[in-house]
Amino acid sequence: LLKVPAIGLIIALPALILSGVGPLAALGTNKLQGSMGTATATFLMIKNKRVKWHDVKSIMLFAFIGASLGSIAIQFVNPEILNYVIPAVISFIGVYFLISPTPSEEQAKPKLSQRSYNNIVVPAIGCYDGFFGPGTGSFFALAGISLRGYGIIKSTAIAKTLNFSTNIASLIIFLFAGKIVWTIGVVMMFGQVIGAWLGSHCLFSINPKLLRVLVVIMCFGMLIKYSYDMR
Repeated sequence: LLKVPAIGLIIALPALILSGVGPLAALGTNKLQGSMGTATATFLMIKNKRVKWHDVKSIMLFAFIGASLGSIAIQFVNPEILNYVIPAVISFIGVYFLISPTPSEEQAKPKLSQRSYNNIVVPAIGCYDGFFGPGTGSFFALAGISLRGYGIIKSTAIAKTLNFSTNIASLIIFLFAGKIVWTIGVVMMFGQVIGAWLGSHCLFSINPKLLRVLVVIMCFGMLIKYSYDMR
């Protein structure tokens, strides 16, 4: 579901930081709970044959590598930068969904070869996820639609598997760095399982226009709250 990665991660990370969790610990904890949600969604996608393991395993590796590099890099960056990155990313996602054409399920002509997409675009988005994260699932889905010509449903299903790969890669790095608040993360994991299950079953019946409205409302609602709390 296109809204699941966007809304879920956009809300979770700012909420963790605003609750008093340190920026790096918030990133690590977010990866812990996010991994459970994307793992559940990926399992259901493959089980229900919405995506084929043979078709996504190689591209998942590229996403994994990119996320690993991003997660390593963030360990050496001043975490206070997140206070500026978070509202910028939330604003970008909200504006994009507000002004962009509504994606359809029709296949379009690819604008980028599969090889270039795998070697450049996927690792770049993966690196962003490892370095920061919110909106990664939506970025993967939008890249599939705009650059590979996928329909919204196919692109979103593939994005689930890629987001799972990036979450696992980042989680491994943050585990080694000791940047996870386990109590909060475990509680959030249970919510992710429920949300991923519901999202995966709604994905193929919900109106894409409704997804667009929900993403825009949640983005700007979270931006207002984040800006108010950070005064």
